[in-house]
Amino acid sequence: MPAAPDFPPAPDAVAPARALISLSDKTGLEQTARALAGLGVELVSTGGTRAAIAGFGLPVKDVSDLTGFPEMMDGRVKTLHPVVHGGLLGVRDAADHAQAMADHGIGPIDIVWIDLYPFESTVASGAGFDAVIENIDIGGPAMIRSGSKNHGYVAVAVDAVSIGEIVAALQSDGTTSLALRKRLAARAFARTAAYDAAVSGWFAGQLDDAAPARKSIAGCLAQTLRYGENPHQTGAFYRTGETRPGVAHATQIQGKELGYNNIADADAAYELVAEFEAPACVIVKHANPCGVAVGTDLSQAYARALECDAVSAFGGVIAVNRPLNGADARAITGIFTEVVIAPGADDEARAIFAAKKNLRLLLTDGLPDPLAAGEVFRSVAGGFLVQSRDRSRIAPADLKIVTRRQPTPQEVEDMLFAFTVAKHVKSNAIVYAKDGQTAGIGAGQMNRRDSARIAATRAREAGEAKGLGHSLAEGSACASEAFFPFADGLIEAAQAGATAIIQPGGSIRDDEVIAAADELNLAMAFTGVRVFRH
Repeated sequence: MPAAPDFPPAPDAVAPARALISLSDKTGLEQTARALAGLGVELVSTGGTRAAIAGFGLPVKDVSDLTGFPEMMDGRVKTLHPVVHGGLLGVRDAADHAQAMADHGIGPIDIVWIDLYPFESTVASGAGFDAVIENIDIGGPAMIRSGSKNHGYVAVAVDAVSIGEIVAALQSDGTTSLALRKRLAARAFARTAAYDAAVSGWFAGQLDDAAPARKSIAGCLAQTLRYGENPHQTGAFYRTGETRPGVAHATQIQGKELGYNNIADADAAYELVAEFEAPACVIVKHANPCGVAVGTDLSQAYARALECDAVSAFGGVIAVNRPLNGADARAITGIFTEVVIAPGADDEARAIFAAKKNLRLLLTDGLPDPLAAGEVFRSVAGGFLVQSRDRSRIAPADLKIVTRRQPTPQEVEDMLFAFTVAKHVKSNAIVYAKDGQTAGIGAGQMNRRDSARIAATRAREAGEAKGLGHSLAEGSACASEAFFPFADGLIEAAQAGATAIIQPGGSIRDDEVIAAADELNLAMAFTGVRVFRH
């Protein structure tokens, strides 16, 4: 490990004399270049950036004027040179550094503004392997890291906000402060780390390596949060490079600032509602759906979802899979709701929601694809877990009927609907559903029997609230996201009114459970697929 040299303390104020600029996205370049030049800062640049600055009528040097070497190898080699990195890394107040710079004609570089080759957007565009490789920046990260290491003297900008802070400081008193340079260095190292994470992640994907020896996760701060799950915890929300439609890329139209739990619940609701082709509504409370339904339109779907558990729905999060209209908005604003997320809303709907100032309305540009590949993460002490996104989808042909009684076509439809919902309910999960509507949901219990009982209670209460005189689960299908280890959970479902059961199967007591189903005249299907969600 290199020992820390006995350098003189870094100065608080540095008056920059030279800036090196190299940009792929030249938005704001002219205004900033003019500001720096007007402040007496010499501009040095490369390739297209140099040409653009010259086109503005501003004096600018090419990097080759400093190095004495032309840009070569299709632009791969232009800034990887001692004159450049010596100008960035040299500690100006250290006598041996200053002497080396003088001996070799190395001038200091005080500002670096680099945004890196557009690797992430090149990948997102679907470009081929060779094109992506050519958009891996080498010189840019090297200069950013050199300048950031030497933040005692160099101010590094990796985005428009950073260069704006530098220009504002120079316009204020002609210098950059040490505190500013430290903040910029931290931001710059985070940017190169995220860039490397994107490159390594993409390369692992190209090799179909689901478990590379090292894995990095990077995110860009979307917003700081008032607190985390509880007021005594801090919280922040980051966007990754994934462009999956959802809460991370939604536009908040109105309402209070989103909280940690709002974001988590909105994500859970939107992922589930995207599973359905028909107009659908999902109501989530504390990470679990409390009502899910499809309908002829969103208003009907919402009304049917609310019927399942109107008590829990109060203060919940609502997701729909169609743009909202005025009728939908009037229905949804009938009770207090924290968040509504949808793929659009017309002017009338927006005006109605606007009357509910605390309601957060999130609009997206599409729905997440339930079948798309991806990864999900969970932190543990000292590490994190990674798994592929659950892309399972059960079709009628996938069902193995294991009971004497065959299910009716309606029961098959209800079983598939219930199992789809169960995939998004915290384990242990039991879901009763009928005619495209959840009747009762039991979530997060330590045993499956209790989940069945809770779901049955919800269904009975929903039936009473609707004035049916019987449970909403009467004649329903019951879905279990994992196998029944004993017959007791299945018996609870039958007592609740279910006539059909769907479960993965695979228990050592399957024969016992099948026998109980036959005795109760239930139709039961095995999926062969478990959909735990912890």
